[in-house]
Order: sequence, then C-alpha cells, then structure tokens
Amino acid sequence: MFDRKLNMESIFHEKQEGSLCAQHCLNNLLQGEYFTPVDLSSIAHQLDEEERMRMAEGGMASEEYRTFLQQPSGNMDDSGFFSIQVISNALGVWGLELILFNSREYQSLLINPINEKAFICNYKEHWFTIRKLGQQWFNLNSLLTGPELISDTYLALFLAQLQQEGYSIFVIRGNLPECEAEQILGIMKVHQQQRPRLIGEDEAQSSSGQGSALGPIETAVGLEDEVVDGDEEELRRALALSRQDMDVEDEEADLRRAIQMSMQGAVMSNKSSESIMGNVKISSQAAGSAAGGPGGAQTETLTAEELRRRRQAYFDRQSQQQQVQPSIPQQVDSKSSGSSGSKNSHSEECPPNKPSQ
Repeated sequence: MFDRKLNMESIFHEKQEGSLCAQHCLNNLLQGEYFTPVDLSSIAHQLDEEERMRMAEGGMASEEYRTFLQQPSGNMDDSGFFSIQVISNALGVWGLELILFNSREYQSLLINPINEKAFICNYKEHWFTIRKLGQQWFNLNSLLTGPELISDTYLALFLAQLQQEGYSIFVIRGNLPECEAEQILGIMKVHQQQRPRLIGEDEAQSSSGQGSALGPIETAVGLEDEVVDGDEEELRRALALSRQDMDVEDEEADLRRAIQMSMQGAVMSNKSSESIMGNVKISSQAAGSAAGGPGGAQTETLTAEELRRRRQAYFDRQSQQQQVQPSIPQQVDSKSSGSSGSKNSHSEECPPNKPSQ
C-alpha cells in the first residue's frame, strides 16, 4: 500500500532563493537539480557573444555597434534574472521546445490543456512551472511552500486567470526526462488535504491583508483554495446560473401577478400583503440585475406603497372605462357590486397568455 504523503513528497520542488526563479522553474520542470546559476550564466554569455558578432557584421565602427557594447546584457542581470532565450536554449539541451500558448498557430490546433505535459509561465521577472505528473497536474511555483495539486477542471481556468493577469504562457513540447514522481504517481493518485502557502506568509494575517499584499501570481494561486471540489463547484455554478435565467421576469409581469393575487379568493391581511410586495420587489431586482440595463436601477426603488398606488390607479381606470361603456349595466346590487367589479377588472387585466406563477 502506497503512502499518499510519501507520494506527494516524491515530487521535486525547489523553493525560491534570491531571484533565481528561472533556475527553479527549469529544475522543477525537469524534476531534478539539472541547472545551476553558473550553467545559466554560461548560456547567457554565449547568447550575448552571438548577438555581438551579428552586430559587428554591420561594421565595428558603426554607431549601432558602439551603442550595443554600452548596453547591459539582455539575457541576464546581477539579480539572477534570465531571459526566455536562456530558458529556451537550456531546454534545447534536452530536446524540448517552447510554444507560445496564446499564439494563433497553437490556438488553431484546439488542444485541451489537460492533454499537454507541462507549461512555463512568466510575469515580468518571475518564472514558474505547471507540470503533469502521472495523471494529475501540479503548480510547482517556487514561491509556494510545496507543490499544489490542480484538478483537470481548474487547469483551464487557472491558465485563463494567469493570462488575464498579464502572464506569458509557454507549452512544453518534447519528451521530459524520467523521474521518480512520474513513476509513483502513475500508479496511485494523491489527495491534497491542505493547500501550500506562500513562503514567508504570516499564518495569522487576515484574508483582507493577504489580498492587498499579494501580486498577480499569488492571487491566481489562491483561487482554488476556495474550491473544495473543482468539478462539483463548477456544476453548482452552472445550475445556479440556469435557475437565475429561468426566474427572470419583467417588471410588468410581476405587477400583473401581484394584482391578480390580491383580487383572488380570500381577503389578505396587511402583513401578508407586505410579504407579497416584498417578493415582487426582490424578483424585479433580480430581473434588472440579470438584464444589466437601466431598468434594473428603477426596480430597486419600487416599494410596496408605490405598488399599492399603481394598483389603485388601475382600479380607477377600470371604473372610468365602465362608466363610458353603454353596454355595461350602470346599476348593480349594492351587496354584489364590490365582488362583481373585482371579477370584471380581473378578467380584463389578464392578457391572452397568462404569466407563469
């Protein structure tokens, strides 16, 4: 029987040291200590020299060449940052290739992200890896205290969130070197009970304080912390949206239904009337919010008192119409006039297609 905790511990995960995130990104991708800062610096110097030789072809006495020599390296700096060219060349040693995720060429292939092997993400000077081990995806960001399990459902959402935050995402193509975690996780999946935290994060810090201190990657990483089960949560959201669409009705339909209910059968108490008016107001606000138009703001001011005034105005109009129509008897028995008038007004109010209750 495999220990699930040991399965998670089999994943190689370099944590952040200084600004060497490019090194951590590569080693976490390859699942081992394959590159050191010296190795990456050597690749960067080689790229600098190749660029210098290309510039020298235009003449070593040219202004462009002298300007190039005065500029700092674009492939590395003293903080430990390395460019995408350095990372690409380092991966080329292992026969791996980088493809821009949001390029037109790649998007035209319509490939589901879960069918890929790994992604490298970059925002400003930070690099990190998302890799598939066995049949599960893991966020191997060096800013985290450990690997973060990502469900298949959440992977596409996570990548979309990173793109919105300004990240550049690259797809890894080629055969990654064999590793222990791939073999172990290929036999048994792991279940992560507790999400990893950011390195150095104060556990006593309030959630509001964390939100203000985190950058784009920390915000994106925290999204799945709120999801107990990604698949079930997405299903609940879809069901909630479908129910909301079915419940949306226009303001006039709500008003007609309230008038119809008030004229049916038994006499309602003032308390019950207030309850119905409140329900109409809530339904109208939901309709305005779903429509997103100016009508939503108007329904928010619709009160029970205003609804009663509209209903009284409706009764007044019905009374005036009865007085001007010669075919309708003007004299009715005093005992039945109230109920008779209510039934006539109710039958004229209802449209051909009765609104759903």
